[in-house]
Amino acid sequence: MSYTIPIGPYHPALEEPVHARLTVEGEQIRDAEVFIGYNHRGIERIAQERNFIQTSVLVERVCGICSHSHAWTYCMAIENIAGMEVPKRGQYIRVIIEELERIHSHLLWLGVACHIVGHDSLFMQCWNDRENTMDTLEMLTGNRVNYAMNIIGGARRDITDDQRRKLLEVMDDLEKRMAPITHWLTNDKTLAMRTKGVGVLTTEDAIRLGAVGPHARASGVDIDVRRDSPYSSYEDFEFSVPVQNSCDVYARVVVRVLEIYESMKIIRQAVDTLPEGPINLGNKIPKVPAGQFIARHEAPRGHLVYKVITTGGTENHRLSIHVPTFKNAPTVPVMLKGNTVADAGLIVASIDPCFSCMDC
Repeated sequence: MSYTIPIGPYHPALEEPVHARLTVEGEQIRDAEVFIGYNHRGIERIAQERNFIQTSVLVERVCGICSHSHAWTYCMAIENIAGMEVPKRGQYIRVIIEELERIHSHLLWLGVACHIVGHDSLFMQCWNDRENTMDTLEMLTGNRVNYAMNIIGGARRDITDDQRRKLLEVMDDLEKRMAPITHWLTNDKTLAMRTKGVGVLTTEDAIRLGAVGPHARASGVDIDVRRDSPYSSYEDFEFSVPVQNSCDVYARVVVRVLEIYESMKIIRQAVDTLPEGPINLGNKIPKVPAGQFIARHEAPRGHLVYKVITTGGTENHRLSIHVPTFKNAPTVPVMLKGNTVADAGLIVASIDPCFSCMDC
């Protein structure tokens, strides 16, 4: 006999509002539906009544984990409409903050995944290193969450030689601390039993449903905007795009671990070769002509897209935000089928969801 089990919209394993309706036989999930849209905030509408500087502050509040990505993507759109060329030093500073944010985001997700499967010792270790990363972001920006490092035309704050030295020390320390974390994440039997073969999303399904970011790369889809369509001097850096082919939760763990190492590699290159010169084009409200632009960005969760339309005034005519979770959410019902109810929370969490981001 089949039963319907609701998960959410508020559930201990899912801190954000999403509702999954599972059709089960015994412990096996035979069918699943996912419902979103519980937390609309009206950010896109508010942006139509804000000037460009105010909007760069506003969109940073779309997500607390990838706030730099949102502000940066919006600024790129305005800069392209206005024909601005961001100074090279400002581009490198943006990259450094972005990769620190990626490390922060991945460590957060790895800790949450460990907590869901009951490995709280490893959860605390991941989050301890996440705290160190947030302390580093605070050292560079003055903030631990919304860093306010983007202005239209470049970066808001410069990085001193002393901060560069400390940043390299932090990267060396993090690499040492990641060694035991990597070992346990990839070799622990308990984690393997809870993640290997669980929540499979085949390469074909990932492409068909439009998965992005680490979620897609864990299903064998070799995509990354930083490499495929470089922006802000990403073409200056050497890095690899980790891809796994087991297509399960375990692969999503491995991809994010490997991406942390690649982010450290990018940060070291950016710090070592940080160009001389200005970091921005000034702090005045820019004169932006009528136009429109679609800016693409590889946020920690995947492909982030901003479309901005201007009419030559001081405010946005239209702002449209397309976040990675919106693209990855349709994969959840496919991954849930055939698994057990006990794994449902972990499978939903494996896309690293930010359901609040979708309700802009």
